[in-house]
Amino acid sequence: MGAEPDIYNHTTETVPRPYPSIRPKAVYANSLGLLRHGKRLRPAMVTKSGVMVGLGETEEELLAVFHNMREHAIDVLTVGQYLRPTKKHAEVQRFYPPEAFVSLRAQAPAPGFRTVAPAALGRPSYPPQ
Repeated sequence: MGAEPDIYNHTTETVPRPYPSIRPKAVYANSLGLLRHGKRLRPAMVTKSGVMVGLGETEEELLAVFHNMREHAIDVLTVGQYLRPTKKHAEVQRFYPPEAFVSLRAQAPAPGFRTVAPAALGRPSYPPQ
């Protein structure tokens, strides 16, 4: 925090249910807690996280994650399609059509994000709009 970043980002990656197989060395609650802690240290700093879709999550699980993020003071949300990088990684369970990202954008601001950036080829490193 001493570097005073404009944006503090930590990617949540996915909904809690597949965390053990997608991020075996990570804990969902710790990812959110890290962002909340950063916000407590620098309340004016923008916090950002992102999730991938296409790993078998339900819409209800995604919306619950969006709410969890706002409860942890996350300001910016990115959502992108999971693309399997190698055969050693999890298989894509679903490819979301472009209109699904439009729907996610419409649903995500309800909890009060500053910026929501869902896109089929969106990446967690997208800057806030």
